[in-house]
Amino acid sequence: MDDLVVIGLYRHGVTMDNERKAFSGWTNSMLSETGKKKLQLIQPHIPSYEKVIASDLQRCVDTAAILFPDSMIDRWPEFREMNFGRWEGKVHRELEHMEEYTTWIKDPFSNPLPEGEMYAQFSSRIAGGWRKWLDHLIVQGIKRAAIVTHGGVIRHLLTEVAPEKKEFWEWQTENGRGYELTGSISALRRGERCISLQAVPSTAKSNG
Repeated sequence: MDDLVVIGLYRHGVTMDNERKAFSGWTNSMLSETGKKKLQLIQPHIPSYEKVIASDLQRCVDTAAILFPDSMIDRWPEFREMNFGRWEGKVHRELEHMEEYTTWIKDPFSNPLPEGEMYAQFSSRIAGGWRKWLDHLIVQGIKRAAIVTHGGVIRHLLTEVAPEKKEFWEWQTENGRGYELTGSISALRRGERCISLQAVPSTAKSNG
């Protein structure tokens, strides 16, 4: 089919908040030195793309600059992580005594985040960004493209478009790595699933 496209979904590198296991949604947590080094090791194994965009949060922009040094990176706020509201920057032990936190942990897809996003708001934002992205690829005639984004965004997109149906938490999203999906762009715009999915990069050895 001549309308096949390949879209890479990459998670940002390890951040300082990742290292201390803190909630980091809209917080501009920076890449750690370890995170930068791991990205540099992976970079030679990353496929090439005609167009690369990133979440506008700095950890994604910086990751894209390392993984795709020859690309001009556009920033798309639609592909930000979920906004964790008052829990941004906090770790589990700081929150575990709070009833609203334990309620949310039991069902994060239905329960609210104080001053943050409901999952329905998050998924609606991602869906809008995805439609806009597909339209952009059609208008520009782009066949290979990539998004550098966040773990939650990748998990949500894969629940919607991956060939194999899995629940949100069943998808693994390792820092600096991701998935490449191939599908008919017209079918994807209709809300159908892609025809194939593979982990990327495929030749780099996993660390840890």
